Amino acid sequence: MSQSAFDNAMSQLDKAAKVMNLDKDIHEVLKQPDRVLTVAVPVKMDSGEVKVFTGFRSQFNNALGPYKGGIRYHHNVSLDEVKALSFWMMIKCATVNIPMGGGKGGIIVNPKELSVGELERMSRGFMAKIWRNVGSQIDVPAPDVYTTPQIMGWMRNEYEKLLGHADPGVITGKAIADGGSEGRETATAQGGVYVVKEIAKKLNLEPGKTTVAIQGMGNVGGFMAKILSKEGYKIVALSDSKGGVYNEEGLDINKAEEIKKAGGMLGCYCLGDVCKLEEMPSAGPCRHVSNEEILELPVDILVPSALENQITAENADRIKAKVVIEMANGPTTPEADEILHSKGVIVAPDVLCNAGGVTVSYYEWYQNVHNEKWSEAQVFGKLEPLMVQSFNEVWETKEKYNVPMRTAAFVKAIERVGARMLDVRF
Repeated sequence: MSQSAFDNAMSQLDKAAKVMNLDKDIHEVLKQPDRVLTVAVPVKMDSGEVKVFTGFRSQFNNALGPYKGGIRYHHNVSLDEVKALSFWMMIKCATVNIPMGGGKGGIIVNPKELSVGELERMSRGFMAKIWRNVGSQIDVPAPDVYTTPQIMGWMRNEYEKLLGHADPGVITGKAIADGGSEGRETATAQGGVYVVKEIAKKLNLEPGKTTVAIQGMGNVGGFMAKILSKEGYKIVALSDSKGGVYNEEGLDINKAEEIKKAGGMLGCYCLGDVCKLEEMPSAGPCRHVSNEEILELPVDILVPSALENQITAENADRIKAKVVIEMANGPTTPEADEILHSKGVIVAPDVLCNAGGVTVSYYEWYQNVHNEKWSEAQVFGKLEPLMVQSFNEVWETKEKYNVPMRTAAFVKAIERVGARMLDVRF
């Protein structure tokens, strides 16, 4: 039987604690969130009936600053999940050394079944239940799975009505017109690209000769493909939810993007032209791959940017990449981590690789609370040195303790959190 998400998180904490000989009192405190809110959110549906939805907000640790983390709307949201995710947000913020803590929230709901009006009433109702425990200096939510800038706008508006005055920093991930940050759309991918470039330097991988496979052509994977291609990397495989395409000579990323924007699937992509699925086998070196096969291609860099638990004990031994850049949250299971490490595969962990998103969320918060407005160039001018420094700190920690990068990131993060906790004696 597999461990729960929170059990996995605690296993990671225990591993890092052992490596760094963590103070036992700090270790004990970090085993539980500071606070978990469970709320009932009654919503008057369009039919006139009232339906009650269950919502959660886990506030893990605020030693470094206000709690920070998304709110997701999904039918599989659980207390265990939001506790684990809030712990990982604490680690992520501390890994890149931004002054925020760990938070996460969610509502058990299939948002696709709600009308716009029902969605707004539920979002406002959720904020009405948690508003006394959030705020720009307390806890700063953001969008996550199936939540949007519009939903964040409703929540901010409801919060400010209840508070009685403006507090634009209460929520990030807002629309630009509502105080959102420039560069937010591409921030996660851009942060990941900075990590790729740094790891390429460490391993002497030349961009023009370095092959990359990207699983997932959503917001993160799509922008990763586009930016890495412009940087000279050879993108040889891409996939979406229906599968993907592989061409060892490289893919035309602009053509792939056109197909996606037109509502097409990458299985119809071939040698730079759109073709019918049944014509693909005779179309030369370009061939179909499934989302399972794309992970096992002979490439230098593999970028899982879709779902969690993609690299497992079952397929880890077949991974041929030299480097795994985790852009999805939790794409590699703990068992797979051990196998990849024994094979000499370097796994750059999600808490570092995809931290560009939360970093630019922090920049949005900073702009809001200081009444500033930065250009996209200013945002990325701050993001790049931060990601480069964070990568180098994690790499140095890896070398110091002779551990995988994931453990090194956890050690570095917990050092920062623990030092602040000792300063205030809990």
